Amino acid sequence: MSDPKDQTTITPHNQQPLVTRTYPSTEVLEKVILCSADAQKQWAKVPLSDRITIANKFVDEFSNMSNEIPEELTLQMGRPISQALGEVRGFLDRARYMISIAEPCLADISLKDTDKPGFRRFIKRTPLGVVLVIAPWNYPYLVSINSVLPAIIAGNSVLLKPSPQTPLTAERFALALTRAGVPPAVIQVVHLSQKLTEYVIKHPKVDFVSFTGSVAGGKFVQEVASRADGFKGVALELGGKDPAYVRADAELDYTAAELVDGSFFNSGQSCCAVERIYVHESIYDEFVPRFVNIAKTYNLGDPTKPETNLGPVVSLASAERIRKQVEEAVKAGAKKLIAEEDFPDAKPGTTFVAPQVLVDVSHSMDVMMEETFGPVIGIQKVSSDEEAIKLMNDSPYGLTASVWTKADSNPESEQAFLRIVDELETGTTFLNRCDYLDPALAWTGVKNSGRGISLSKFGYDQLTRAKSVHMKIQTK
Repeated sequence: MSDPKDQTTITPHNQQPLVTRTYPSTEVLEKVILCSADAQKQWAKVPLSDRITIANKFVDEFSNMSNEIPEELTLQMGRPISQALGEVRGFLDRARYMISIAEPCLADISLKDTDKPGFRRFIKRTPLGVVLVIAPWNYPYLVSINSVLPAIIAGNSVLLKPSPQTPLTAERFALALTRAGVPPAVIQVVHLSQKLTEYVIKHPKVDFVSFTGSVAGGKFVQEVASRADGFKGVALELGGKDPAYVRADAELDYTAAELVDGSFFNSGQSCCAVERIYVHESIYDEFVPRFVNIAKTYNLGDPTKPETNLGPVVSLASAERIRKQVEEAVKAGAKKLIAEEDFPDAKPGTTFVAPQVLVDVSHSMDVMMEETFGPVIGIQKVSSDEEAIKLMNDSPYGLTASVWTKADSNPESEQAFLRIVDELETGTTFLNRCDYLDPALAWTGVKNSGRGISLSKFGYDQLTRAKSVHMKIQTK
């Protein structure tokens, strides 16, 4: 099978072509990579203070585009236009935070307090070189900002490969950066086939690869990088099957509403969406109908209409996979609590998938073990914290988890929460919130949710290398 020559983005809700991008030849791609490597050497010489000034100008430039982005984003990946601006706000918040901590994170680390007489030692943070960022479609701005801007501030150059579903997001990102003063060769958008992506990953001038996507995609990136000459750095932000545990003392109305949003926002197409819920048996019968009743209020439909708050999933193939997972769970004994007639637009052969709540589920079902990436949730009854912890950890994934309890007004509940935190195998644990990313905290996962860290002060460590300087002072 020959390698494709171009890619076409299909709008999810109407299945119409939106934009087409032609892939470069390997000869053109080689020039792009070499140009990036040359530009990086010059960019790294620009004082950090100047790079930070340019980054602040970038925030202004991107903010000026805010009115143009929502409809463009909706047409590419299907999120309701009423919710698309939230990604812009989150993007800008993360950008501002990473800019605010850049100077202390990238400054030399002095050891003068422990230097012996006649010696001076310090540690520099130096850029890696050329960074390839492979961005996903589901939150193309929010995810790419995690790596692209810190990499550039740190003195790297970036090759930004967007998903074929959201090519315009990367182009807009790069446009704002160059308008702010980043040299065009320092930020280049590359639309690539799988074969060309492999070429770039293996290229000796590419020093680091930051990938966000599926477990299968992460394995591909890791395997290709392992075949490259030398030892190439790789960061992998992969999938999740994120659990929530509702303890006996949780405030039910608040918790149900928050968990519905955490399960179904963006049609459940988030790596940190809530995908399975464990509820203490003493409140299970009260919690489930509250959750179902809220889910039934969602308005599924055309994402370009302002009244829609649940859009299509990204593709026909994704919709079919989600429906299949639900039906297999039902055949295995699960019970659906939302009737098909409640969401008549969710028809087979379309990308519109109704929100669904499943009970009588178990870990023998894929719906409780494998990533759904759609508006489907399984709810299971538990008898204790210990049982909840065991089930939450019984997963190949470990991205986020949430616990819902009255810890703010009950010291015993807070202590119980902190004990649960220590037991959970996860990158982030929330109390009374979910499906959120704080840029001051390290974003990381365990098990099949990946490796590496983005955001927080540790995000700069991933995009730089330490260089030790050891000086013996000659006095004569």
